[in-house]
Amino acid sequence: MARTLPARYLTPVDLAELLGVPVETVYQWRRKRIGPPGFRVGRHLRFDPDDVRRWVDGLREEAA
Repeated sequence: MARTLPARYLTPVDLAELLGVPVETVYQWRRKRIGPPGFRVGRHLRFDPDDVRRWVDGLREEAA
């Protein structure tokens, strides 16, 4: 992730844009429980930037 993560909770669209994947991929990851942890605010799905960073770092470690 070359970009700096924002200092706010991310929407699925934000996450998809940051990672360069379709939004549907973000939802598939959530359904399969293989993506970054997310949480609901009412009906809205959000992701903590720190959790996203840890998830990406874990992927990078697995690939090494």
